[in-house]
Amino acid sequence: MNDAANAGRWAEAERHLAALDADWANLVATVGPCLLEPGTIREPWQALVRAVAYQQLHGRAADAIFGRFLALYDSGFPTPGQLLATEVEAMRACGFSARKVETIRGIAEGAASGLVPERAQACAMDDEALVARLVSLRGIGRWTVEMMLMFTLDRSDVLPADDFGVRDGYRRLRSLDALPTPRRIAQLGEPWRPWRSAASWYLWRVPR
Repeated sequence: MNDAANAGRWAEAERHLAALDADWANLVATVGPCLLEPGTIREPWQALVRAVAYQQLHGRAADAIFGRFLALYDSGFPTPGQLLATEVEAMRACGFSARKVETIRGIAEGAASGLVPERAQACAMDDEALVARLVSLRGIGRWTVEMMLMFTLDRSDVLPADDFGVRDGYRRLRSLDALPTPRRIAQLGEPWRPWRSAASWYLWRVPR
């Protein structure tokens, strides 16, 4: 989807948020059209693996590690079976910590067993059902699943209330002295429905 088409897709969200109050109207006007769009990784289990690979790392370092991981496989992203057949030492050599290797292998096991649904099944499930199901995987928390919901399943009403960027964006939007708690963000986000994904995107971009 090109930028123009994607901007049009979120036009209703922009109007909804801009109508909330002057702060939101100014933010939407300053940032411009919402360009939130799903990534190229299509299967939920693949998105979870990628999210784990990138956790707590700067972009370039994560890109390098993830690139070495994909280079282990001739076909690009491996199947769950191919990943589980990969030696732990080979994955560690890519730059993954022992904990990340354990988590990634757990995701692959979940995909192989059906715990992690395929895309078609995931698309038929609501957000909370997916969160409840996937956080049962070791090392997978709510935030990771929410990123998958937003950037892989293209859900329009996801609010990652634990996300520092969302909380700090709201602090700056309202010129607050302290970060709102995740619980408070969840409460404040009620008027943003049904466009909380777009609201999160804008909060990530509140000018400093």
